[in-house]
Amino acid sequence: MTAIEQTEARPRGTRLPRRARRNQLLGAAQEVFVAQGYHAAAMDDIADRAGVSKPVLYQHFPGKLDLYLALLDQHCDALLQAVRAALESTTDNKQRVAATMDAYFAFVENEGGAFRLVFESDLTNEPAVRERVEKVSLECAEAVSAVIAEDTSQPPEQAMLLAVGLCGMAQITARYWLGAGQQIPRDAAATLISSLAWRGIAGFPMHD
Repeated sequence: MTAIEQTEARPRGTRLPRRARRNQLLGAAQEVFVAQGYHAAAMDDIADRAGVSKPVLYQHFPGKLDLYLALLDQHCDALLQAVRAALESTTDNKQRVAATMDAYFAFVENEGGAFRLVFESDLTNEPAVRERVEKVSLECAEAVSAVIAEDTSQPPEQAMLLAVGLCGMAQITARYWLGAGQQIPRDAAATLISSLAWRGIAGFPMHD
């Protein structure tokens, strides 16, 4: 059962183990933040959505920003792990490109709209939020860059620039695809963009 499903299934006042309660609160907070944005969301809304009192909510999260950052950490880590898993899933670089592109499409498509907290936050003027968003973007690019540098003749700084370009392409096109109503099936959309990316990156010579 997901955190959001727990939110819907548990009546107010039900006692839960601390970890389960925390997950329930995060699920409720995600729904509220995605629907309303950070500034419009209130701790009252989140407590009501979770079916708990505000004191229970504050036992786990001292304030709204703490709650938001906990969610952001969770989903930034999920994106990074998905990208790393895609890169490690094969040694065939064409398939690596396809798997990495699909990791971004899957992250954006994931039910609950968590990607909006990472890529479309209304709180990027907050240093702690901006730092996390920039960090996960950098770490994803570094993971891709390491593969490029290892397998091609590109020096590290050029490999990093290429990696930033590939990750940016994946992120922006995945968000456009979702916003346009998923008119193309996800597999086909990811394959289309990976074909474009592969035709570019495949032009760089491999190491002997």
